[in-house]
Amino acid sequence: MERKEFLRSLGAGAAFALTFPCLQGCSKDEVNGNIVEEPTGIDFTVDLDSAEAANLANNGGFILKNLVVIAKNLEGEFIAASQVCSHESYDQVRFVDQSGGIFYCDVHGSRFDQDGTPLNQVDSAPAKAIKVYNTELNGSILRIYE
Repeated sequence: MERKEFLRSLGAGAAFALTFPCLQGCSKDEVNGNIVEEPTGIDFTVDLDSAEAANLANNGGFILKNLVVIAKNLEGEFIAASQVCSHESYDQVRFVDQSGGIFYCDVHGSRFDQDGTPLNQVDSAPAKAIKVYNTELNGSILRIYE
């Protein structure tokens, strides 16, 4: 093998060695979330005067706790739904102030009404509702339960 041919083969090998890990880690399917199981037995409280609940002071704000999205909707009512999307079980459901306030999963674009009803279908499988929990306000203590 001549020197020029050796360097050319070394260059291609080095380029492959450097780019292969990036190609593996930079795929289009990269998701900022985890696949988790739907929570069961939900029954907990949030002190609305606490630092963890600061985002609930304003309409449209939300917090995440125990795989539940707790939100103060645009009308000022407290609502809660599973953080686990019914599409593929990613823990990325959030409350957004679009369309009067909806639950939205940014992994594949699933959207849900405040009662959990799916608002769109993201693949050929029928869209499924997300779990919505009861909320009860007693003073500054908000209870979220099944």
